[in-house]
Amino acid sequence: MDQRPKKALFILGGLEDNDLKWIINRSKKKVLSPGETLIYEGEAINALYIILSGLLSVSISVEGETQLALLSEGEVVGEISFVDSRPPLATVKAVKKSEVLAIPRYALSLQLHRNSGFSSRFYQGICLCLASRMRGTVRRLGYAVEDDDPNLDIQDVNQSTLNFLTLAEAKFTWLIQNLEDK
Repeated sequence: MDQRPKKALFILGGLEDNDLKWIINRSKKKVLSPGETLIYEGEAINALYIILSGLLSVSISVEGETQLALLSEGEVVGEISFVDSRPPLATVKAVKKSEVLAIPRYALSLQLHRNSGFSSRFYQGICLCLASRMRGTVRRLGYAVEDDDPNLDIQDVNQSTLNFLTLAEAKFTWLIQNLEDK
């Protein structure tokens, strides 16, 4: 497993097989060309995205354009806007040809209201995802630690979390394989 846990793994890892099948049946794959924008800063989005392949740039407009991050396979995009229903704070665009899984906001919200088990598992994953992002931000801003150190996220993780992430990575692989059959 990559030293830095991918954020989608936190979400997918706690989901059951039926939850993953629901995602496969409700979502759509979208291919982005290099330079194509997936999310515009300040404009509402209608989906939660999981990066299946490629490389996406996250940037904000502050006296020009400031790149905040590069995201690759296994990352999730749009989770903050999904949780708080506010427009995104950043623009996300493809650096190279990329493929994302778009889970429609309306369908996901409906499933979360209808299925309390799915809702509990999904929101626990979102919380872990956001907590991981927050820890990374605090490390970068609060302690002047280089974000390029791949051991930062993994060094604080206990064995049970490592087992969870290993299972989550297998679920992510299963999801990709089953999307190809769709």
